[in-house]
Amino acid sequence: MLGSCGEHGITADVEVLPIQRVNQAHARLEQSDVKHRFVIDMASLAKA
Repeated sequence: MLGSCGEHGITADVEVLPIQRVNQAHARLEQSDVKHRFVIDMASLAKA
């Protein structure tokens, strides 16, 4: 499946968030206010 997506230029839209905004992301999920996949920036863990 991933190979087929790569061959056809199919990608996913993501919104990268620092771990500090995970509660805000959860609230947005509950409100159905999400247009992209959420991805947590793991580098932000060191700053938490």
